[in-house]
Amino acid sequence: MTKNKFFIRFAFVLLLAVTVVVIYGVFDKIRHQAEQEVKITQMERTILGLRSTINIDAKRQYQIQKITHIIDLYNVDMPAHKKYEIAEEIYSMNEKYSNLNVDLICATITHESAGTWDPEIVSPAGALGLMQVMPTTGMFVATFEDIMWTSAEEILFDPIYNIRIGCRYLSSLIASYDVDGGLAAYNGGEHRAALWLGSGKAHGILAQETQEYVPAVTKLYSEFVKFKL
Repeated sequence: MTKNKFFIRFAFVLLLAVTVVVIYGVFDKIRHQAEQEVKITQMERTILGLRSTINIDAKRQYQIQKITHIIDLYNVDMPAHKKYEIAEEIYSMNEKYSNLNVDLICATITHESAGTWDPEIVSPAGALGLMQVMPTTGMFVATFEDIMWTSAEEILFDPIYNIRIGCRYLSSLIASYDVDGGLAAYNGGEHRAALWLGSGKAHGILAQETQEYVPAVTKLYSEFVKFKL
């Protein structure tokens, strides 16, 4: 082999080796950039997730504070820990049932408890607790909530159980009869509520108490919607 051919082959091999190194470097750089982009995307998703969690928690804390302030308007002597537990349960029901919200639940409790927010209030008709649940209704609904029924007083004087049972019942009525009809059924029974809605909400079909009950609760609801901390 002549020297010229040797040098040509050597130069070709050297050039090929350099090319391979360069190409490998380029691909390695591309791979590294791709990995960085994946990491950045993952970080962005993590940050968005954290922001979402923070926003949800901030909303939750605001609503819980709002509920405790509403309770203070009617029962300032209620222990702070009990107010917070009740507020948490109301917020949970607001999240659980799409046709309920914090303001409507608070309005219902305020009117049902005669503006006392007393967990052990009893009506002349025998309804018990914050949402004034009748024992027979409470016993029936409790089965769907996996609440072991012991006695009407033990279950319905417990504000957490009472709210859980009352909200499930109210939500089912609103699902069947819309908000006004659901409130009418909650107070005066489904038969009268159905007749009332079927008549185009004509006056005189609902009992007088129920006729006054629906606008009273909706008025409180409007006030609580506007309530700001």
